[in-house]
Amino acid sequence: MKTGGLLLCLCCVLFISFTNPLPEKQKAGITQTVFGKMPDGREAHLFTLTNAAGMAVKITNYGGYIVTWTAPDKKGKQENITLGVPTFADYVKGTPAFGPIIGRYGNRIAKGKITLDGKEYTLTTNGSGNHMHGGKIGFDKKLWAATPVNGIEPALKLHYTSPDGEEGYPGTLNVDVTYTLQKDNALRIDFKATTDKPTIINLTNHAYFNLSGMKRDVLNQQLQIKADQFLPTDASQIPTGELKPVAGTPFDFTKPTVIGNRINDTTHTQIKYGHGYDHCWVFTDQSKKLKLGATVYEPQSGRFIEMYTTEPGVQIYTANHLNGKIQGVEGVPYTKRFGLCLETQHFPDSPNHPNFPSTTLRPGETYQSTTVYKLSVK
Repeated sequence: MKTGGLLLCLCCVLFISFTNPLPEKQKAGITQTVFGKMPDGREAHLFTLTNAAGMAVKITNYGGYIVTWTAPDKKGKQENITLGVPTFADYVKGTPAFGPIIGRYGNRIAKGKITLDGKEYTLTTNGSGNHMHGGKIGFDKKLWAATPVNGIEPALKLHYTSPDGEEGYPGTLNVDVTYTLQKDNALRIDFKATTDKPTIINLTNHAYFNLSGMKRDVLNQQLQIKADQFLPTDASQIPTGELKPVAGTPFDFTKPTVIGNRINDTTHTQIKYGHGYDHCWVFTDQSKKLKLGATVYEPQSGRFIEMYTTEPGVQIYTANHLNGKIQGVEGVPYTKRFGLCLETQHFPDSPNHPNFPSTTLRPGETYQSTTVYKLSVK
C-alpha cells in the first residue's frame, strides 16, 4: 500500500473513533441522598448501587425496601423491573410489601401462637386472625442503621436491633442484612442474626418482579421452580402440614411454564384458596448450600432471572390482590397479577409443624441465609 493510502486509512480510523466512541463502562459505586423524614423527624436515606455494566438498584434504609432496579432488555434498554411507589411518604403510608425486608418471621403463623421449650407465646395478629410478615409493625416499618460500602461491587449494610417482646417475639434479636450489587448483574442479599433468648426467625425480601419493565402483567412470563413438592393450605392459607407432589397439578413448574396457563383453574381448591398462586414450594435440593431455586423469563424483553438461595423453600405470589388503585414509580397502575414475588424462606407456620425444617434460633447460634437474584437476557 502506498504511503498516501495508508495515511488515508489511518485518518478514517481516527475519524470513526472520535465520531463513534466505544461505550464507556459506568463507574461502579454507591451514592446516598435524603429520601424523606420519619414522623419522629429522623431522616431516611436512599442509596443507589451501580455496577460497571450500568445496572442500578435503589434501596432505602426505611424497611430495607428495594425502591427501583433498572436492568437492560435484549436491546440494551434500561428499565425498572421491581414494583415500587413514587415517594417516601407513600412507603410510610404503607404498601403491599413492595420489596422490603420481612421479619422476624416471613409469611404466616397460625393464630399468632407458638410454643418454645414448653412456653407459649402470642404474637400480634394482622391477617385473617393469623400472624403475617412479622406483625403490625414488622421490620418493613423500621428505620435501619445503614453503612454504605463503596467499590466495584457496592454494598449496603443494614442493622436493626429488635427488642425482647417486640410483636410478641421472645429475645433481643440483632439483625444484619447486606445488599451487594455484583459485577455479573446479580443482587446478593445476606441475612444474619443472633439472639439472647430462644426465638424464631424466618427472614426474606418481598420484591415484586416485573421483567417487562412495567409494560404488562406477568401472566406471559415463564416460570421454572426446582421443586417437586408444595405445601397445601387451609382456607386461611395456613399449611396443613402435608407435602404434596406438584405432578399433575397447576403447581408443576418443574419445566419452564407460562404463569398464566393454569392460574385461574379454580376447580383446584388450592388455586381458589390463594386466588391464584400464593404458596410455598419445597425445593428438591434441601441442602443449605447456595443452589438454583427458580428462573423467570420474559419473552418480549428477553430478560431472564435466576434465583439462587440457601433456603429450603420459596413462596410464589402472583400479586393476586392488586387492583389498580396504586400507581407505581412510572405512573403505571398496578393491576392484578402485575408482579411476581420469589420469597425465599423456611416454611410458613413451621413452629407448629415438627416435620418442617426448624426456624428456632438459640443463644450462641447465628442465623444465616443468602439469596441471589441474577439478571441476564436471552
